[in-house]
Amino acid sequence: MTDALTDPVNSTHPLMLFNSLTRAPEPFQPVHPGEARVYTCGPTVYNYPHIGNMRAYVFADVLGRTLSYKGYALTHVINITDVGHLTDDADDGQDKMEAAATARAQSIWDIARHYTQAYWADIAALNIRTPAHWSIATDYIPQMIDFAKTIAARHCYELPGGLYFDVGSVADYGRLARANTEEGAGRIDEVEGKRHPADFAIWRKTPAGESRQMEWDSPWGRGAPGWHLECSVMSGALLGFPFDIHTGGIDHREIHHPNEIAQNQAFCCTGGLTDPANSGANVWMHNNFLVDRTGKMSKSSGEFLRLQLLVDRGYHPLAYRLMCLAAHYRSELEFSWDGLNAALTRLKRLVMAVAQARAAAPEPADAPGPRFADALGRFDAAISDDLNTPIALTVLDEIVAMKKVDAAQKLAAIALVDSVLGLGLLTLDRTALRLRPKSATIDEAAITAILDQRRAARADKDFARSDALRDDLAAAGVEVMDGDPLGWDWRPL
Repeated sequence: MTDALTDPVNSTHPLMLFNSLTRAPEPFQPVHPGEARVYTCGPTVYNYPHIGNMRAYVFADVLGRTLSYKGYALTHVINITDVGHLTDDADDGQDKMEAAATARAQSIWDIARHYTQAYWADIAALNIRTPAHWSIATDYIPQMIDFAKTIAARHCYELPGGLYFDVGSVADYGRLARANTEEGAGRIDEVEGKRHPADFAIWRKTPAGESRQMEWDSPWGRGAPGWHLECSVMSGALLGFPFDIHTGGIDHREIHHPNEIAQNQAFCCTGGLTDPANSGANVWMHNNFLVDRTGKMSKSSGEFLRLQLLVDRGYHPLAYRLMCLAAHYRSELEFSWDGLNAALTRLKRLVMAVAQARAAAPEPADAPGPRFADALGRFDAAISDDLNTPIALTVLDEIVAMKKVDAAQKLAAIALVDSVLGLGLLTLDRTALRLRPKSATIDEAAITAILDQRRAARADKDFARSDALRDDLAAAGVEVMDGDPLGWDWRPL
């Protein structure tokens, strides 16, 4: 294990991270010297994740890669929620998993298994590193009941629907969401008997005369845990309180994470949130939304924007990863097909440049060398500045464009940068980026044969035949790229 404080290459600049709890950038100071412990709110596996969901995991992956690059021994946990998450994030409605099982007339366990595997496939396609632990909510039910027992007497009360947490029993409730000055609490619906509108369920009793596919016995009746309870229990069990960083989408900042924090305060018998460690994590980080003006991001829209849809349209998943990196994680990112096209073109340029270096030197050098020191210093400054990936990408562009440098050292510099950005540039092949759309009716061998015929026709100045062959390819889902400076000849439509 390398201590980031003494690493001569990767510690030029201190790592600054924006803490949502304090609303300020702060130097990263690990709870355990030389270690970094990170918890990321994972998916509720009732449906496929959409690409907006996946932006959160690209962000968390860059964070984890940055911590590794800085020399910290990383323990990263991502949870899988297979019970307890209601159809309204504000603690109301039916369990999402139960609703999906009912709608599809399937076992809830089969639903969870299928969509967990689909999520993991998207994780792999985006070159997101596997965390140290995938924590599955239903594996921790006994620990959840024990956690609830520990806090029940001082912080909870029972209603006919189950055990509820009294948010007035902890200091500074809602500070993360700024609930006292913003509108975070306004989304929470009334439940008869609650002491405060923001009080939330720790344990939900199964109503009399009903049954669930997932339910367990507890001191408060047979039922299931609340969604917020799960993350408190699993993060504490696997990382210990306090741990270093908790991540999630900005939507979690308003209700889910404030409720987690309240539970953590209650369990640890800690005070107010002036000391962020009392929240359970020293730093809370949130990525902003991916905005889709077409309205197809939501899973309720039918053919929503999931990663496989991009692949079906001929886009490599890493083009979407690059699109995410081109915007700062705390900025809104608008999705458009033009933007994705631009990201794919940029990725192709990078792959071609790396391929030229690999042709000159099949293996990277042990270290980049002095010619790259300035660029790598600027890369370190960018990524240390709250993960400023847009600037880091411009430095990568500079490195791959450098001429008259040692190819092996150039590959070493690219490898160092890409260890954080995660584009797989030293192994990605240009042919892998040329995906045929699902609707295409022609294979690559046939495309190559027609292009050869078209080149011959153009050489013979038979432009009518050349145009006809181009139209045939277009009808089969292939665009001929005459004069393409990248030399790619064609691309899927």
